[in-house]
Amino acid sequence: MSVYDLTGRKALVTGGGRGLGASMAEALAAAGAAVAVADIQEDTGKETAGKLRDSGATAAFVPLDVTDDASWESAITATIGELGGLDIVINNAGVEISGLLIDIDSADVRKMLDVNVVGTALGIKHAFRTMKPGGAAGNGGAVVNIASVAATIAFPGIAGYSATKSAVDRLTRVAAQESGKLGYGVRVNCVYPGLVPTVMGMQLAQDMVTLGLYPTVEAAVGAVIDLTPQGRLGEPADMADAVVFLASDAARFITGAGLPVDGGMGM
Repeated sequence: MSVYDLTGRKALVTGGGRGLGASMAEALAAAGAAVAVADIQEDTGKETAGKLRDSGATAAFVPLDVTDDASWESAITATIGELGGLDIVINNAGVEISGLLIDIDSADVRKMLDVNVVGTALGIKHAFRTMKPGGAAGNGGAVVNIASVAATIAFPGIAGYSATKSAVDRLTRVAAQESGKLGYGVRVNCVYPGLVPTVMGMQLAQDMVTLGLYPTVEAAVGAVIDLTPQGRLGEPADMADAVVFLASDAARFITGAGLPVDGGMGM
């Protein structure tokens, strides 16, 4: 049996209704996992879960506001009820709001902190409480946090986003230490995706034009490609496959690590 086989595992993916989250949910399901698509957007979340079921996977939609503790408690309870357990949590939900530091908006920064940092911290909290010995699932497991290449490079116009994704990296490493030392049996890792032409990724490119940093969207995208040794943007499958790896037994002795999936951009 392949070490990438996730048959029998139960996974929850935050922000799983669209973009990279949906691709991650699809990849986990393709590897054999039952998947809870957790999202604040009910329509897209239900649609993605439905597509997974149509493909033959076990999948459910779970409403979740990652910034809210009570919402996490409800989502975990619903996931266990729908899937029969929980072994994998993918903290993917995130928000990016571009802006120059000279014009920084405190409300925008607080929103990114709330979703990207608090949301990830709460995801780790509830994963630990559920997966550790004596928890509602209690068999250990894996947490994969989605950081960004923005945590490893300096790119203009995304200071707030870069700061919050750098925080995701630190949360990951502290969480891995605590899980190991306290015997939770949960591995915690993160990935640093490069730019992917999703709705969010292309909005970022448009924002660079609006901020006056690049003359056109094509120029902004070209600048990213020029910084990438592999000479292309990322694809959703590139990120999803990395998540499956870190969630699988192939990564059984990997914890507290950050995996760049950026075509070499952040080296």
